[in-house]
Amino acid sequence: MRELAVPQLAAVPDSGGLADVVFTNADEAPDSVVFRRKVGGAWREVTAAQFRTEVVEVAKGLIAEGVRPGDRIAILSANCYEWTLFDFAIWAAGAASVPIYVTSSAEQIEWIMSDSGAVGVVAENAELAQRVDQVRDKLGALEHVWRIDDEAVESLVGAGRALDDSAVEERRTAVEVDDLATLIYTSGTTGRPKGVTLTHRNLFASCNNAVEYLAALFKGDGTVDSPSTLLFLPLAHVFGRMVEVGAVIARATLGHWADVKTLTDNLAAFKPTFILSVPYVLEKVYNGARQKAHAGGKGKIFDAAAATAIAWSEADGKAGLGLKVKHAVFDKLVYSKLRAALGGQVKYAISGGAALGLRLTHFFRGVGITVYEGYGLTESTAASFVNSPFGAKPGTVGRPLPGTAVRITDDHEIQLRGDGVFTRYWQNETATSESIDDDGWFATGDLGELDDDGFLKITGRKKEILVTSGGKNVAPSVIEDRIAAHPLVGQALVVGDGQKYIAALITIDQDYFGYWKTTAGKDEKATVGDLAEDSDLNAEIQKAVDEGNLAVSKAESVRKFRILDTEFNPENGYLTPSLKLKRNVIMKDFSNEVDALYT
Repeated sequence: MRELAVPQLAAVPDSGGLADVVFTNADEAPDSVVFRRKVGGAWREVTAAQFRTEVVEVAKGLIAEGVRPGDRIAILSANCYEWTLFDFAIWAAGAASVPIYVTSSAEQIEWIMSDSGAVGVVAENAELAQRVDQVRDKLGALEHVWRIDDEAVESLVGAGRALDDSAVEERRTAVEVDDLATLIYTSGTTGRPKGVTLTHRNLFASCNNAVEYLAALFKGDGTVDSPSTLLFLPLAHVFGRMVEVGAVIARATLGHWADVKTLTDNLAAFKPTFILSVPYVLEKVYNGARQKAHAGGKGKIFDAAAATAIAWSEADGKAGLGLKVKHAVFDKLVYSKLRAALGGQVKYAISGGAALGLRLTHFFRGVGITVYEGYGLTESTAASFVNSPFGAKPGTVGRPLPGTAVRITDDHEIQLRGDGVFTRYWQNETATSESIDDDGWFATGDLGELDDDGFLKITGRKKEILVTSGGKNVAPSVIEDRIAAHPLVGQALVVGDGQKYIAALITIDQDYFGYWKTTAGKDEKATVGDLAEDSDLNAEIQKAVDEGNLAVSKAESVRKFRILDTEFNPENGYLTPSLKLKRNVIMKDFSNEVDALYT
C-alpha cells in the first residue's frame, strides 16, 4: 500500500456556486474577451459583461417558465456557444445540468432523463428533439423542450423579460457550494450508465487547481497576448466540461466546435494557444501529415524530421550541436507547417482518455507542442493526475493534481480522495457503497504504479484483466495502445481470457487504408474485407503487433490476430462517446471471429 497527498494550490470557495464566476468576471474585467463564437462564418468576440447579460436573461426565462431550485435540465447538443450559455444560466437559476451525448439513442436518452428526473431539455436541433419526442410518454417529469435552432435563447429571453434581475440574484446567491451542479452519466461499458453527482465544490476544486497547476495554458506563459482554446471534444464529457469551466475561471478565450471534418480550417482561423485532445486526434494529425508528405514525394524528409523531433525531445535540453542544427532546419521545412495546421499559435495540448505513447509525446514536443498527458474519471471531476510545467515525465500521466490524495493498494488499484472526488451515484446506494469506503476513498478500478517522484503510470483496468488458462494475468490496454499506434490500425482489442494464449481483433484505419493500397500496389477499390487475408496487409499488421509485443512479456504477447471488415466507433455502438472500447459488446458480436483465433 502506497499513499500520496498533494496540497491544493487554489482554495475552494466557502459558499456560492459556479455562476458567481461569471458575475465576478464582469465586475472585475468587463471588457475581457471570454468567448469567440462563430456567427455567419466569422468568429465574433463576446466580452465578460456581454456574457453576464446573456446568462441573466436566459436564467430569468428559465425561472419564468417554472424551473425551480435543484431541478435538473438536460443539454442534448454538440459543442456550441449556447451549450455553455445554458450551462451557466442553469446554475444562475439554481438548477443543475445533465449533459447527454448527441450520439445517444432514444433509449439511452430515456434512461438518463428519467433517472435524473429532468424537467426540461435543451436540444440542439429537430433531429435530437425528435429522439426525445420518441420517448416523451415515458418521461413523467419532463415539462419543457427548448430547441437551440428554433430560437430557444430568444424565446426564453422573451419569457423572462417581465422579471427583474433580482430574481436571478436571489436564486444565484442561495446556491451552496455543496449543492448539485451537474449529473454526468458514465459511459455504460458494463451496464446501465450511472449518474455521477458533481457538486459546485467538486468542479471548483478540480478547475481552480487545474488553472493554477497549468497556468502556462490557462493564463499564458508570457509569449502570447491572450490564452485561448477551441474546444472540440464534447462538453457532454467531464474532460471537456473541466476545460469549459477552467477557461471561464481563468478568463481565457473559449471557442466551441463540433465538426471534426472542418476542424483544421477552424483551428487555423481561431488560432488557439492550447487545445484539449485525445490520443486518437493527435494520432490523426501525425498520420495525416505523414501520409500527405509521402503522397507528395516528400516522405523521406518527413520521416527524417519526425526522427529528429523525437531525438530532440528525448535529449531533454541536452541536444548536441548536430542535432540542434538538424532540428532548426526541419523546424522551417516541416514543424512550422504542422503548427500552422493547428492555427500557428498552439504551444500546449492536454491529452487524456488513453495513453498517447512515448513516440507521439516526444514527436509533438520536438515539433514545438508540449503535450501534457493526464488521467481522471467522471467521478474525480476529470483530471486527478496531470503532467505540467511543474514536472512532466513522458510515459506517465503525471503527478496528482493539487488537492488530490492517491493510494495504490496491494493489488495495484488506484484509489482517490479529495474535494474533486464525488461522494455518491445518483439514486444508487449499492454502487456508491461498492465504490467508496467509509474513509472516503474512491476505488477507480484502474491499475497503476507510482514511481519515486510521484508520477503515475497506468498499467491496466481491474475489471478487464484477462487470465489465460495457464494462470497468467494480462492487462490488455498496454498492448492495445501500442498496436493501435500504427497508422494502419484503427483499434485493437486483445482477447484470451481462459485461453492458452493471447490474440487480438484488429480494425483498419480507413483514412490511412487508401494511402496504403496505393503504396502497396493494391486495387484502390478493394475493401478491407477483400484484403483481409492479403499477405501484404497481414505483414504490415504483424509489424504493429510485433511492436506491441515489445511492451509485454512473452506470456502476454499476441500470438494471433484477425482483421475485421468493420470499424469500431460510437455510431455502431462499439466505442463509448469518449472513444473507449465496449469490450463486452464487441466480444458478443464478434464471438465467431474470436473462436476462429483458437480453432
